[in-house]
Amino acid sequence: MITLRKSSDRGQADHGWLHSQHSFSFADYHDPQEMGWGPLRVINEDSVEPGQGFGTHGHRDMEIISYVLDGELEHKDSMGNGTVIRPGDVQRMSAGTGVRHSEFNPSPRSPVHFLQIWIEPAAVGMAPSYEQKYFSPEEKKGRLRLLASQDGRDGSVTVHRDADLYAGLLGPGEKVTHQLATDRMAYLHLVRGEASINGVRLETGDAAKIKGEQNLTIIANADSEVLLFDLD
Repeated sequence: MITLRKSSDRGQADHGWLHSQHSFSFADYHDPQEMGWGPLRVINEDSVEPGQGFGTHGHRDMEIISYVLDGELEHKDSMGNGTVIRPGDVQRMSAGTGVRHSEFNPSPRSPVHFLQIWIEPAAVGMAPSYEQKYFSPEEKKGRLRLLASQDGRDGSVTVHRDADLYAGLLGPGEKVTHQLATDRMAYLHLVRGEASINGVRLETGDAAKIKGEQNLTIIANADSEVLLFDLD
């Protein structure tokens, strides 16, 4: 079964300095039918104006992945990390028993456009930790490149959940396939472009909730970027 989640049906928030679209219930957006998909709890597509950002705030017991699409995002946290995240970078922060951080757009001219992804960990009360890795466009062209996994295989960042995150950059007519185990579910988020999964067509910002399917075929109709979650 594949259920289409249209971009236009996402929750919307406009705070002036922050423009956000929520795939699942978050903050003032609440939809009891959209509380997450398996352990995938949040996908927020955020655009932060130049010189603006999120002040220091806290998280706990959540795996948080940041994926920058355009611009730069400056990160500082209570673990002592201070980094700048750019397109191609994948940042993983395990909040565990508690961490405080801030996120800021250091550019005086350009917005930063990024996805913030939350995955529920397999256990609570773990020590907070941080990881950041770069994945080049060449690694993602015409294939699904593993970005995050429970065991950190293939150079992916490590999440504390049996969840795999893949990214692919596909040209018009390009096709990739993925096998799901019988007890797994999946979620496809179309970052940009036009594509289909098992015949279900998606446009920029659309998503597909997938359950009870084993053979997944993604075909791009235009230059496209996809994120695929393989979930327990």
